[in-house]
Amino acid sequence: MKKRLAVAFTGPSNSGKTTLILKIARKLIHDYKKEVAIIKHDPKDKARFDVEGKDSYKFSDTGAEVIVTSPNRTTYFSQKHKDLDEMIRLFDKFDILLVEGLKNLPLPRISVFRDSLDPAYFPYMDALATDGSIYMSRYDFPKDVAILNLNNCEYVIEWIFKNAK
Repeated sequence: MKKRLAVAFTGPSNSGKTTLILKIARKLIHDYKKEVAIIKHDPKDKARFDVEGKDSYKFSDTGAEVIVTSPNRTTYFSQKHKDLDEMIRLFDKFDILLVEGLKNLPLPRISVFRDSLDPAYFPYMDALATDGSIYMSRYDFPKDVAILNLNNCEYVIEWIFKNAK
């Protein structure tokens, strides 16, 4: 079995996490020919994946575990919290797992920030991806945290290959 890598991304809303993950996933899939899996944490339960009134919504609303399959996709709706290992088992195969959120997971973590930093994230970050809009001298920034260019996807991928778990 080949080695699977996993890395997590954290940061405040609208910091650019999703955009960075999308760029990385596309590059890994198209340029590196990697199988990529993504897990997104929705801590405020805001994400909406189904439309009220449709059959899949009605099935899911019963509390059942539901899989909706079509010629182009399969979607899994669960009414139960899954830990990381359970979520990983849902994916048959992947080379790289990208996790958005879940800052308490024991994974190498890239924090994404623009304009200002929240020091509360320092204990959870292994790398900081930023766009140069932060005055780093204003912070007592940890010395062992790598600083990555948010706009240089290739450099972020290199860090992932070296540091992902």
